Amino acid sequence: MNFFREVNLDWMSKAKYFVALSLALLLIGGASWARKGGLRYGIDFKGGTLVYVRFAQAPPIDQIRKSLAEQGLGDSVIQQINDIANPNSNEVVIGLEQKGQGNEALDAGKTAILQALRKSFGSGDASKPDLNSATSAALAEFLTRRDPLALGLTAGDRYTQMSRQLTDYRDKEHNGLVTSFDQLKKVPGTSDAVVAALRDAYSLGSFAIRNVEIVGPKVGAQLRRQAIFVTLYALVGMLVYIAFRFEWVYGAAAVLAVFHDVLITLGFFSLLNFEISLTVIAALLTLVGYSMNDTIVIFDRIRENNRLMRREPFPAIVNRSINQTLSRTILTSGLTFLTVLVLFLMGGQVLRSFSFALVVGIVVGTYSSFGIAAPLVVAWNHWRGRGAPAGSGSAAGNKARTGEATTNRLAAAGRR
Repeated sequence: MNFFREVNLDWMSKAKYFVALSLALLLIGGASWARKGGLRYGIDFKGGTLVYVRFAQAPPIDQIRKSLAEQGLGDSVIQQINDIANPNSNEVVIGLEQKGQGNEALDAGKTAILQALRKSFGSGDASKPDLNSATSAALAEFLTRRDPLALGLTAGDRYTQMSRQLTDYRDKEHNGLVTSFDQLKKVPGTSDAVVAALRDAYSLGSFAIRNVEIVGPKVGAQLRRQAIFVTLYALVGMLVYIAFRFEWVYGAAAVLAVFHDVLITLGFFSLLNFEISLTVIAALLTLVGYSMNDTIVIFDRIRENNRLMRREPFPAIVNRSINQTLSRTILTSGLTFLTVLVLFLMGGQVLRSFSFALVVGIVVGTYSSFGIAAPLVVAWNHWRGRGAPAGSGSAAGNKARTGEATTNRLAAAGRR
């Protein structure tokens, strides 16, 4: 599909504007980075506690934030989880950065979050343990001691199996939150006597802790180093491949353009105060591959045209190559951009940073393919005095062939 036919834009004459735009974006992002003392890293990279909580009703975010502030946790990050498969999941994740050193600080953060939630959203009867927080072993011990089925000596194994079924039903069928004891009657083998015993000894809270993740500072620093190394390894691998497939100058230009894309994207993260997490690193690696693919398409067309347009100046070859791939670039980049834009607008808070990295990265990556990578190759060939066909030595070959033809014509004229 071709959106444009016979396009004849002179991209290389505007290279200075592309470079100026990139320098401006890099300087603005770098200034924001320096003013804020670095990027804003998530708990994955700097350590802290994540508590995943499911509520029986729609989670009252303002009330959760107020209860955490009353416990001195006003800087906690609260994100509502919007699950497309289960829109009524009523789940939030509460993140608390580590304050202090050692595992004691991490445990203290987790305990403080749980105390704040239980104080504001605890069950009606605080004297009874919450069934939604009970473990299979605790239920088995209680049922064996109470023995509602009057099993006597054989109670242990039976109640152990029944407790496992009860907790599996609670966690898998109700996502960890049972709102009525009558719901437990659906568990095979559970009689009214068992349900009555549980109702007498337990209460049902309005929320349940689905999971608790604790990341220490050493693990966070190690993840941060690994994220940097993974990105650099990807760039080095692409440099080697493109240098082998084309020429080293093409590989260097492509890697510099991709590095430029990553830096500008991180600059936008700093400007808008988005958080860097493991999912953002995944988005950046996706951006690296996407931008590199678009650049290689243009480079491959330059190589083809370099063989067909031997007498044309190299900037003209590059312009024509970009114009020939313009429809493909608009089609692929445009559709991808629309997809990630919808993800950014409707994907929820949890995917906000991930989708934002892709939204910015696709725009910058598409622009850098013709605005940064291609001008770098042209500048290199101009510096080397190879302004006619590029890279593969064809410029020098054309000059030699032109000189040889001129000599032959002069010699023939002399003989006549």
